[in-house]
Amino acid sequence: MFATGHRARISVASISRLTRRRPLSYSHSHGVPIDVHHEVEDALANGRPVVALESTIITHGMPYPTSLEMAQSVENIVRSTGSIPATIGLIEGRVKIGLQPTELVRLATRSTDPVKLSRRDIAPAIASRKDGGTTCSSTLIFAALAGIKIFATGGLGGVHRGGEKSMDISADLHELARCPVGLVSAGVKSILDIGRTLEYLETLGVPVVSYTQSNDFPAFYTRKSGFKSPWNIDDPEAAARILYTQRQLGMSNGVLFAVPIPEEHEARGAVLQEAIETALRESEETGVSKSGKEVTPWLLKRVGELTSGKSLESNVALVRNTALVGGQIAVEYAKIVSELQNGTNHFCSDIPKDSSSQIIQKSKLVKHGSWSPARRDVIPSARKATVVIVGCAAVDITSQAEVLIRPDQKSTYPGKVSLSLGGVARNIAEATHRVMPGSTGNDAATLLVAPIGDDEFGKLISTMTESLGMRTDGLMSIEGRQSAVCNLLLDSHGELQCGVSDMDLPHAWEADRIPAILRDQRPRLLALDGNISSDMLNAIVTESLNLGIRTFFEPTSVIKGSRILPAITANLARSTRSVISFVSPNLIELAQVYQDARDTSDLMSHDCWWSIVDSFGLGSQFRTDLVHLAKRKVSDTAPDLGTLSFIADKGIVQMAVNLLPFFQHIVIKCGKLGVLVVMRSDRTEASAWAAQRSNPHDRYIVAHSPTSDEIVVIQHFPPLQVTRDVAFNTTGAGDSLVGALLAVLAQDPHAFNSPLTLSRALDIAQQAAILTLQSPHAVSPSLSSLKPT
Repeated sequence: MFATGHRARISVASISRLTRRRPLSYSHSHGVPIDVHHEVEDALANGRPVVALESTIITHGMPYPTSLEMAQSVENIVRSTGSIPATIGLIEGRVKIGLQPTELVRLATRSTDPVKLSRRDIAPAIASRKDGGTTCSSTLIFAALAGIKIFATGGLGGVHRGGEKSMDISADLHELARCPVGLVSAGVKSILDIGRTLEYLETLGVPVVSYTQSNDFPAFYTRKSGFKSPWNIDDPEAAARILYTQRQLGMSNGVLFAVPIPEEHEARGAVLQEAIETALRESEETGVSKSGKEVTPWLLKRVGELTSGKSLESNVALVRNTALVGGQIAVEYAKIVSELQNGTNHFCSDIPKDSSSQIIQKSKLVKHGSWSPARRDVIPSARKATVVIVGCAAVDITSQAEVLIRPDQKSTYPGKVSLSLGGVARNIAEATHRVMPGSTGNDAATLLVAPIGDDEFGKLISTMTESLGMRTDGLMSIEGRQSAVCNLLLDSHGELQCGVSDMDLPHAWEADRIPAILRDQRPRLLALDGNISSDMLNAIVTESLNLGIRTFFEPTSVIKGSRILPAITANLARSTRSVISFVSPNLIELAQVYQDARDTSDLMSHDCWWSIVDSFGLGSQFRTDLVHLAKRKVSDTAPDLGTLSFIADKGIVQMAVNLLPFFQHIVIKCGKLGVLVVMRSDRTEASAWAAQRSNPHDRYIVAHSPTSDEIVVIQHFPPLQVTRDVAFNTTGAGDSLVGALLAVLAQDPHAFNSPLTLSRALDIAQQAAILTLQSPHAVSPSLSSLKPT
């Protein structure tokens, strides 16, 4: 719906061709400009499920802020099924297949007076550079063009009452006959003539399928309209097979899946129907019934007034329900396609892909913006990055003594001296690159953006990075500056004793360089290390929020960890969730960030902080659960590590919970004591957690707020066993853990939303840390053996 990432920009030669299943022509100089959101583009190109969503319900169907809350909820529901939501709308004359959060707010608040877009309105609205909400008909057009097979909405338009005389028939019906898309709705809006609508769909050759155990056709607010559908099914796989059979046969029409409103909302159906009849009479008496496309919004608004908002509640409920079913059907459809491509599906024979899906292939040829050597802030590449990691790339000179170091002797010691690549961001990028499958070189999905000096060390960084198969197009040479160098002294056990770091180079960046790269790349995830200045962090975080990109912050050190706080202060009031999506402090860094947030930045006196913490509703049960969790052993296989008492005695959980308004997911690296995850979510975003209850014996607490949808989760992950007789190198283990997490999140953005996927993510991350811990390299090459999913 409004997920993170860049949009590919395409042009379509003729609006009249949008729904014809023939090769489309693209050019810059003619036709309709369309921006496909990166997440949608990526999902379609890789066969992952996508659900289209209309935007007229946002711009004209529901009042603000209910419209915005509904849209956000629907997005979360679609995501909970494993599908990608793609709300379609018009912003300044550009069709957006997938909206950014700011664009959604723009349409919901109606600040630009968005128009209602049916087929007839598309070209004039684009030519006039208008904002607009897409109806069923125009959403069907653009969904078909993009190759999206499922579209979930509230109710389908149809034949208006008295349509046999007025010829007032919704364009939705004709587009459903033209577009090979499965439309999932709660039937036909009950303000219409349902019987004649079904007859007209029969004439157009559109299959009508009730998604229930009977043939009863629903009537929007009620589960039965008194009319029957010719077909009925009651599971998503059957619906997907209908759609795929039509694709197999080359049929260009869509299918209507009529999903009844949930039973718990049907009781008020009779009252709502009475209000509908009253509103219809009033529309006849006042002449509104003759006002064309304004009739439906007027009627829905009037019904809401007559029912004191009860119709709005039902409307939201049925939209949420169709989104759930639509997401489930999309998942099953993607499975059928995947099985066919892998040769395991015997239901359908092999056929060419929809020609409409060529939009995804063609769009990659026309990128958002252009590049020339003079534009150093836009990175030319055949592939846009999925993960961008910004921070320090350095040369590490490591000295490891073979005997006991005695600082008071002021002497040299026998040992080994090695030179390797380092820097927190660079280490994280290598770990992500190794764990994440994909291409190498400048087609790789991981992009490291870091400054290097115009010296021999800079050349070394670039050469060695390229030799690892990583991208080098994000390495920026800063004229007249020295590269970052870190000189480390380790004892015979590999523990850091002291060192000297020359890390001033990251501060020499121009503040506007990185936001420009983000606008060009539009990654799914952005990782930042603490070597960046506070001013630059502020600029980057602000731009990532504008673009809807999730941010992962690695504090780097006790001193540098609080550099992120000014960026949080500047953006706290404008973010609907925590400003930073993920943060990965160790225990000492956590305490310092907490202290600086409370005392230095005074963030915990902010109204937003009070409001969010209060919404958690943490009470006596939470404290009791924490006491029980603290009594658990750190590891069931290593009893000498003691218990988890430190999470309560040292205030670790208390500090982390108080930081949740700023950081949504806090991954605390506890060294040999494992990993502690403290995070916040809501019932729609993380439905799997919503079904869980606290189980301290299994090392997790789930606190459900009694006053809001907020959920707070605390989970401890025991340390994995490490071979005792191996010399340890601790310098890159934490970076490898973070890099592996980024790789997992790039493959599954919702990995933290369920107990199963979170455990899998932390298992991979801890494996990565151990591999590097037992390796002489800053990042173990063995990470390439790990799989992110």
